Amino acid sequence: MKPGYKQTEVGVIPEEWDVVLLDKVAKRGSGHTPDKKHPEYWNGDIKWISLADSDALDDLYISETYAKITPLGLANSSAVLHPTGTVVLSRDAGIGKSAIMSTAMAVSQHFMAWRCGPQLDNKFLYYWLQREKPEFERIGNGSTIKTIGLPYFRDLKFPMPPPPEQRAIAEALSDVDGLLGGLDRLIAKKRDLKQAAMQQLLTGETRLPGFHGEWAVKRLGDLGAFLKGSGVKKDESQSGPLPCIRYGEIYTRHNDCIKEFHSFISSEVAATARLLRKGDLLFAGSGETKEEIGKCVAFVDDFEAYAGGDVVILRPQGVDSLFLGFSLNTPSINRQKASRGQGDAVVHIGSSALADITLSLPPLPEQTAIAEVLTEMDAELAVLEQRREKTLALKQAMMQELLSGRTRLV
Repeated sequence: MKPGYKQTEVGVIPEEWDVVLLDKVAKRGSGHTPDKKHPEYWNGDIKWISLADSDALDDLYISETYAKITPLGLANSSAVLHPTGTVVLSRDAGIGKSAIMSTAMAVSQHFMAWRCGPQLDNKFLYYWLQREKPEFERIGNGSTIKTIGLPYFRDLKFPMPPPPEQRAIAEALSDVDGLLGGLDRLIAKKRDLKQAAMQQLLTGETRLPGFHGEWAVKRLGDLGAFLKGSGVKKDESQSGPLPCIRYGEIYTRHNDCIKEFHSFISSEVAATARLLRKGDLLFAGSGETKEEIGKCVAFVDDFEAYAGGDVVILRPQGVDSLFLGFSLNTPSINRQKASRGQGDAVVHIGSSALADITLSLPPLPEQTAIAEVLTEMDAELAVLEQRREKTLALKQAMMQELLSGRTRLV
């Protein structure tokens, strides 16, 4: 064991740290749901954290809630108004998600709440709970909704450094959270700019410098020939080295054009699939809703790759495929695809329905120029998203080091 450290029931920690029962240094509480049969208990001014707020957790602070209750609802239930700075943790669905209340709030019975005493910094506790999220998920019980029982929290112990070190650790981690928040805002702004650019450029509302003249309205069926993908069962999707696109991946893995592959098939399976050509447009032929049916991606590379079943392929000529990849996922085109989808539980769209879809096309040089602008915007987004992934990995590593005491700040 490294000098200056000791073995404890929670692992090896610095000698200056203590193993503490959380209930000894923080007042634990929970909450309740006022009776929904009484409308006078609801739509008041008291913020009330429920499972509907799961998406708002894990961002250090929670400021707003989906539902609010009235003083009458608070008085006629077991709900409690917890003060500003209380640390809240979901013990049910969304298990292990946590945040700090930025103002006084109540919570439902699905949450634990801790009001930290003078020995415990609430931001330190938040980050320690964040670090323990995999453990909370592991110990949750239940088949439909996992939950952690109250006895677990009564006995919950954690390694606690002296208050100055707690604050230093929390400050270092919140600085990284600040970087992540800045990147999230920048990514959101860039996405909004791209959406605006797509709306303006793909409709001709805004023209790039040097381009003039009218656009032509065309049917997809007049742009080239339709083909069908084939073969490739789920258990064959990792059978070899040849890249392949399966229809479900068009929904979940790709946007506008294919940048990477997630299925790889053997030559034997490839013999039953459709060989792609550079410039092919791939549509998902099946989906769960009419709104998502017919999502399109462009295959713009020049190497051997295949398409599996339920993929509809348009092999166009005389048009820029990347322009089509962007254009064929716009709201106006999506509405056309949705109106042509068939079925309820599973929605289908075929080549004949897709062939009747119309869109406005500029001359080929303008198509290519528009595609280049949007591709550059995609590349900027990709760089920012990679930077965010690296920053998040840095935060995870810092949490492991700092909250265990392996790396010291003071």
